[in-house]
Amino acid sequence: MALEMQDLMALKSMGSEGGMTPYEQYKVGYMQSKKPSGAAITGLVIGSGALLVAATGWIFGGMQAAAKGKEAKEAAYAAKDLAAAQYQAALNLMNQQTANTNASIDRVIRGLERETDARVTGDINLTNTVTDSQTGSQASQLTAAQQAELAASQATQQVMMQTFSDAVTGKSSLNPTPVMIYSAPQPCACPGCGCNG
Repeated sequence: MALEMQDLMALKSMGSEGGMTPYEQYKVGYMQSKKPSGAAITGLVIGSGALLVAATGWIFGGMQAAAKGKEAKEAAYAAKDLAAAQYQAALNLMNQQTANTNASIDRVIRGLERETDARVTGDINLTNTVTDSQTGSQASQLTAAQQAELAASQATQQVMMQTFSDAVTGKSSLNPTPVMIYSAPQPCACPGCGCNG
C-alpha cells in the first residue's frame, strides 16, 4: 500500500511534537522506496516495447522467412526460364548462321560450276571453229589475223608430226645418210662340223 503525499502530511501533523517516531520514519522511507520513479517507469515501458517487438519478430519472422523463400524460389524459376529462352535463341541463331554459311557455299559452288561450264562450252566452240576452219567450212568468218595464226599453227603442227614420224622410224639419226649395218663373213670355228665356212 503506497502512501501519497497527503497521507504523509497527515501523519506528520498528527505527531505531538511535530515529528515522526522512528517507526514512522522507517515506514515512510520504506513506502517511498517502493514508489516507482520516472526512470523505472521509462525502463519498464522501453523493456515492454522491446519484449513486444521481439515477440512480434519471433512470431512473424517465420512467416516473413517463408515469404522470402517463396520469392527466391519464384526468382530462381524465372531465371531458369530466362536462361532456357536465351539458350534457345542462341541455338536458333547458330542454326541460322549455319544455314547462311551453307547457302553461301552453295552459291559459290554454283558460280564455279557455271564458270566451268562456260569455259568448256567456249573451248568446244573454239575447237569446232578451228576444226571447221581446217575443213574450210568457216573460212569466210575468220579475219586475216586469225587466218594467218591458223596457217602458222597448221604449219607448226605439220613440222611436229613429221619430226615425230622421223624419230619413230629412225630417219632422224645423227647421220644424214641411211646406214646399213654390215659385217664381213667369218670362217666357221666349229671343229669338224663340215660346214663350208
